[in-house]
Amino acid sequence: MSIYAFDFKDTDALLIGLSQFGTGGGGDPEWGRKILDKDKSKGRICQLIDPEDVEDDAFVCSGGIMGSVKALEKLSYQDIVDGWEDDFVLIKAFREMERVMGRKLDYIIPFEAGGLNTPVIMTLAARMGIPMINGDAVGRSAPETQMTSFIGLGLSLTPMPLVDHLGNKIVVMESLEATYADEIGRFVVTKGGGLGGNAHYPMNGADLKRCCVPNIVTDAIAYGKAVLDARDRKTDPVDAFIKSCGGIKLFQGVITDIIAEDALGFYLTRVKVKGEGDFKERYLETVIKNETMAVWIDGEIRTIFPDIAFILNPESGEGLMSAGLEIGQPIVFVGKPCHERMQEALKSSVGAKAFSGARYGCPNLAYVPF
Repeated sequence: MSIYAFDFKDTDALLIGLSQFGTGGGGDPEWGRKILDKDKSKGRICQLIDPEDVEDDAFVCSGGIMGSVKALEKLSYQDIVDGWEDDFVLIKAFREMERVMGRKLDYIIPFEAGGLNTPVIMTLAARMGIPMINGDAVGRSAPETQMTSFIGLGLSLTPMPLVDHLGNKIVVMESLEATYADEIGRFVVTKGGGLGGNAHYPMNGADLKRCCVPNIVTDAIAYGKAVLDARDRKTDPVDAFIKSCGGIKLFQGVITDIIAEDALGFYLTRVKVKGEGDFKERYLETVIKNETMAVWIDGEIRTIFPDIAFILNPESGEGLMSAGLEIGQPIVFVGKPCHERMQEALKSSVGAKAFSGARYGCPNLAYVPF
């Protein structure tokens, strides 16, 4: 078994890569920075392990912070991180998972790759003294708890303990519908200060290796280092990112219209972009539910969740947050296929329903691979 420690020298690169994986959501990387800086100052160490090194009979679960990206803007990141030294919602949620399952956790895996939801699991693992899996359940950020490789490949989302920002605690023990637990969680979070922590998908090591999307931490660091290197060499950081991730440049332009609302724990947005440069006289439209879910160019569908539509700052190469998008803002879209395990998850009836376009206002949109 190979367990290794996260090197804080990679913080900048990691957060750049996670901002890209966020696809508009996943939490603000600046919040992630405050988490990692706090851990460094406290001498905490996040141990990492690659999925293939996990024992088949190990007890693992995933989890993360649940909340609306817009609601979280109203909270002070530093105050929350400082408060976690005495009262950490995720530890409460994961201890509750251990109580319900009657077993101590051996490993934790992030629900998604994002600027907040990966560092917050890193600090959770460090505080609990157990390693974190170098992987996740999506290969990017996703707006809903059931939108994972896990659920489409036969794992149960429940039991799902949830503790909100005010201290309320519930456990969703079973759900007949794949979307039920997330919907209950969003209601609780909306009533509980706009923020909560949950634990879910209890599994053994064999199922983890069969179902997870691997290498998310090391991939994020590699993407971030490519961007930082391009900046040092004064070359295009977006081009460097595309080469590093193996993606395709879909579009570049300026945002001309944003129709947005914050509803039931989500930031729902339709964004229109007018092309520039090689994309002059062309138009893009995207629907965002915290994260980019679908992209049309000149009326033709180009990417559908869970395939990835990265949204980037063309100057820095970093990912943009959906809640911070503004009319007149330059933006670049980069497309990439999702991991093969996500594609496999879509083939099941529960996976197809969990990822359905109906979840983001496009009920007639059927998945077509990128």
